[in-house]
Amino acid sequence: VHCYLFKEFSSSSSTTAGDTVTSRVSRNGNAVVEKDLLTHEDLAGDRGMVDDIFDETYREKEGPKPPLRYVWRNIILMSLLHLGALFALTLIPSAKIQTLVWALLCFVVSALGITAGSHRLWSHRSYKATLPLRIFLTIANSMAFQNDIYEWVRDHRVHHKFSETDADPHNAMRGFFFSHIGWLLVRKHPDVIEKGQKLDLSDIKADKVVMFQRRYYKPSVVLLCFTLPAVVPWYFWDESIIISFFIPAILRYTVGLNATWLVNSAAHMFGNRPYDQNINPRENPLVSLGALGEGFHNYHHTFPYDYSTSEFGWRFNLTTAFIDLMCLLGLASDRKKVSKEVILARKMRTGDGSHKSG
Repeated sequence: VHCYLFKEFSSSSSTTAGDTVTSRVSRNGNAVVEKDLLTHEDLAGDRGMVDDIFDETYREKEGPKPPLRYVWRNIILMSLLHLGALFALTLIPSAKIQTLVWALLCFVVSALGITAGSHRLWSHRSYKATLPLRIFLTIANSMAFQNDIYEWVRDHRVHHKFSETDADPHNAMRGFFFSHIGWLLVRKHPDVIEKGQKLDLSDIKADKVVMFQRRYYKPSVVLLCFTLPAVVPWYFWDESIIISFFIPAILRYTVGLNATWLVNSAAHMFGNRPYDQNINPRENPLVSLGALGEGFHNYHHTFPYDYSTSEFGWRFNLTTAFIDLMCLLGLASDRKKVSKEVILARKMRTGDGSHKSG
């Protein structure tokens, strides 16, 4: 039954397209944000959390910004990684077709560990997953190697709660490079650390699968992100060990990182804003293609509790198809979905009008 019953969220004053929604105006970085006067229950539903909802009471500290402190270890490692990926590109013509297919499979699995796992399941609690599915998504998450689930969730909830401010880990107001990769090459702004420490992460701490991964994260990354992807082609179809390492491991990992980073950078800068023109995130179909459905970003920041991060179902959204399949198999349930009436009302009230052209 859970596979066909979706939780529909609406504001207490907006249930149909023609209704007036009570709102107030606040600041989101340099943007003026019009917010619905929603109750805690409306926003949280049965998720039991609102730490991914923008905090309009936050104010950036006055005075000069703290100086940049470079993390040279990360700068060196990221430079070497991308050089390795460029070298891997030259090896593609020499690779066996099985190796390329394996690299693509590793990319999809690892991406789902981020999109369906640390993002939609653990960060936003937009659906529920059984133990077998949570174990699979944790394994896939370690293959993705983008910080353990606990840390990923903490940074992502801070990103939503303080979007485009000093407390946002990859604040897009600081430019494309910073929001894409630069935020990983410098020390965090003190506000990011301060606000992250104040989040309620009790739900994540209570998940034994997540905490097990956190405890053994480094060896899991060595095994799942680098060793397994490289060994399989070399062992099973006698691929060159150089090609086996640089394409399914290094190149696949680098492409996965940049696909995720584009959600932070390109999807906050390029595209239309049909749901809320007062916030920075945009709808970017190209990012959705590369990030398995995570580029419908204006929608996602408007309705962060929707399991699909989009109103269009499976369109450019492999992650939604995966979650729906898991629900059909009985491995997932309680998907949260915003009603069409509430979406249309929001488009008409705060959108940029681009929805009219389809």
